[in-house]
Amino acid sequence: MRVLVTGGAGFIGSHVVERLAARGDEVVVLDSLAVQDDPPDYLPSGVDLRVADLADERALAAAVEGVDAVCHQAARVGLGVDFDDVGGYVADNDLGTANLLRALWRRSFSGRVVVASSMVVYGEGRYRCPVHGDVRARPRTEPDLAAGRFEPLCPKCGADLEWATVAEGAPMDPRNVYAATKVHTEHLAFLYAREAGSAVCALRYHNVYGPRMPRDTPYAGVASIFRSACESGRAPRVFEDGRQLRDFVHVRDVARANVLALDSAWQGAANIASGGPHSVGDMAAALSAAYEGAPEPVVTGEYRLGDVRHIVASPELAEKELGFRAEIGFAEGMAAFARDPLR
Repeated sequence: MRVLVTGGAGFIGSHVVERLAARGDEVVVLDSLAVQDDPPDYLPSGVDLRVADLADERALAAAVEGVDAVCHQAARVGLGVDFDDVGGYVADNDLGTANLLRALWRRSFSGRVVVASSMVVYGEGRYRCPVHGDVRARPRTEPDLAAGRFEPLCPKCGADLEWATVAEGAPMDPRNVYAATKVHTEHLAFLYAREAGSAVCALRYHNVYGPRMPRDTPYAGVASIFRSACESGRAPRVFEDGRQLRDFVHVRDVARANVLALDSAWQGAANIASGGPHSVGDMAAALSAAYEGAPEPVVTGEYRLGDVRHIVASPELAEKELGFRAEIGFAEGMAAFARDPLR
């Protein structure tokens, strides 16, 4: 099978490329190399690396020629600095996806397309009120966060809420610019599927970590930020009270999920997660403990308005439809990540 992987030199994309190449697939990588100066030395030999941006129509037309499947990983990720980043996110994620799909349309492509989505499309996770049952938590406000009131309350009675796992049928409720672009990525991809007769699968990644994560930047994930702090001898700075829950899933499991999705004919969106929630504070403590000489984490009470409190996935659909179940546990993965190479 000949597969195009956009963003195939990046964090998740490069692991997908490795798995595809290892089993004998012919892999074309289209990557702008925007966060690195030189072609990476970790891509397998024989991979057809094409350095170009998704805005380059000629490069896109050449890249999609003759491919049997597409794995779309290229994106600008993270919360960014502030709303001034909106143009970059829309250009890279919305327009980038649109350009790719247009190139496929012009080629009359009706094969398999797997797109990288994210847990951020849900906004806050799922919550239950002891009185009103399942409720949608309102966006958290600046005054509440500044006062240290981090937990969302029932919008009907103000009671404390309990978190529950989020399934794919939950409403989309993006609460930052990156999240909005991921919602649009899914919408565009599924519209293409309907118009072109293609089979599209969107993988909603939860907190991915592992080797080749980008280093500490405003666009890096929290695991990378904490790991970079440990590496430089600084204490990881844990925002809020450190009790916010996430599902941390290893990049090699995520790459395997992508290959399973490419091989499947199932259409829809699926959570890609470990199925085991841990707090951000737990993750920081695990990294500090595994990285010899690293200071213990410091809980700062700082916050970012675009963050959500708890988001924990139900992994059942991915197991049922794609045969995916995460294999790398939290303790094992974090111990390895403490020494994994970053980009």
